[in-house]
Amino acid sequence: MSKKFKTQHEHDAYVAEKKKNKTIWGVIMASSLGTLIEWYDFYIFGSLAVVLATKFFPADNPTAAFLSTLATFAAGFVVRPFGALFFGRLGDIIGRKYTFLVTLLIMGFSTFLIGCVPSFETIGYAAPVLVLILRLLQGLALGGEYGGAATYVAEYSQPHRRGYWTSWIQTTATAGLFISLIVILVTKTSLTPEEFDSWGWRIPFWISILMVGVSYVIRRNMKESPLFAQAKKEGKTSTNPLKESFGNKLNFKFVLLALFGAVMGQGVIWYTGQFYAMSFMQKVMNIDSAQVDSMMALALFLGTPLFILFGWLSDKVGRKPIMMIGMLIAIIAYRPIYKTMYTAVNIEDKVLAEKGLVEKRTAKAHEKIAGDSLITFHKEKTFTDGTLLKRDSIVHWAAAGPVMTNGKAEAPLIKESITVNPDTRWLLIFLVFVQVVFVTMVYGPIAAFLVEMFPIRIRYTSMSLPYHIGNGIFGGLLPAVATYLVTSGKDAGHAEWYLEGLWYPIIVAAVCLVIGTLYLKTKNKSLEEDHQ
Repeated sequence: MSKKFKTQHEHDAYVAEKKKNKTIWGVIMASSLGTLIEWYDFYIFGSLAVVLATKFFPADNPTAAFLSTLATFAAGFVVRPFGALFFGRLGDIIGRKYTFLVTLLIMGFSTFLIGCVPSFETIGYAAPVLVLILRLLQGLALGGEYGGAATYVAEYSQPHRRGYWTSWIQTTATAGLFISLIVILVTKTSLTPEEFDSWGWRIPFWISILMVGVSYVIRRNMKESPLFAQAKKEGKTSTNPLKESFGNKLNFKFVLLALFGAVMGQGVIWYTGQFYAMSFMQKVMNIDSAQVDSMMALALFLGTPLFILFGWLSDKVGRKPIMMIGMLIAIIAYRPIYKTMYTAVNIEDKVLAEKGLVEKRTAKAHEKIAGDSLITFHKEKTFTDGTLLKRDSIVHWAAAGPVMTNGKAEAPLIKESITVNPDTRWLLIFLVFVQVVFVTMVYGPIAAFLVEMFPIRIRYTSMSLPYHIGNGIFGGLLPAVATYLVTSGKDAGHAEWYLEGLWYPIIVAAVCLVIGTLYLKTKNKSLEEDHQ
């Protein structure tokens, strides 16, 4: 049944609205697909951090290797502000479309090449150096990508639906992480553990190049943002976006306000609810990595639609209230959530099942030292609630006995993993989902909030820098800083050492909450040239 109209004006307005919606959906698809792939590329590294620690760093100190991997992961975040400056400047001078076409290609090829780097055993310290260089290129590319995509979509959007339309871009970060986990999970289940450990971990990096090719073809056919094209036609674009963005006191004040009043807190909440939750379950709780991947993927899948909900809601009630409430709840809830997660799996409180202990010993020749052996003491414990603990203690054994260092036997290499029962699994999925709700509240409206703060001639540059400092520096450093705090707390003998890592996101988010509540305006802004 066709829609009836009282006047020709109503008909024309309806047709125009449908045309706008069709155009904006095309813009969103092209922008979102490319951004999703870039996030996928970026997070494959973090999702495989536990494996990469054994491939690109010396194996004699697993904790140091893992921290080094997290530091390399963080390096990609640290350089994101530099990518924001470089590509933001290009985007404000040349255009949004061509700039994030370049960032897509840089990201894709860098990710593919990480999957080609030989291991530490093959080329020594050249391996972590090469990975670090490629990781830095990833960070630079992502620094230019997000601002371009968000600006592009916002400049196509109707004013009263800007939060809704840009929230689709916001889903891509979580969707990229979700897809990275799915790809890793499928790869793991398709190969034996030995095959995945040997070469299968490279497959998720290689797959990236295929997705980048598809996205490049779609983006190549996009048109420039109409607002930017009009400004360029009228000669109103900036010749020096960096100077105008950060040399102008008024605009620089808005840059600082965006960073310390919104994005800084959003960054730490994003990475706590997704990456730190995953790292915490793997490294602190020792849950089997494949089970962690499946739990994270399901929680992210369930939570992703909420980005759209809170983006839409921000059009109705304002960006600020939703973001501030999300930060406040996260600050209050983090410690109870993580304490519940830890105690649900802590084997010290569990009862061993009858005949629940299995032990065996195996030995194999050392691959590098003739005459030496590696002896593995394997232990499995099944508890009454169905929790399963697997523990391997690997000892280097020479012909004359245990290998000695400074007169003492070498410490065994311990590998431990826990498989949780279905009830605990659903509890952990729920607790991660709750954290994803916090993420969607602070992240769903942030793109619309940022583009509305700055004039079109310097928008790409001005919004990209605070976004990538907030997410790249404050958020990106979170896994490494939190892991360090947990390790230090455990060494110091703190009773709740496993919660020490949460002080970082709680303090950063609290500072941001105070500044944002006091100084941000509640009313949404227009995209006009001047600051309002």
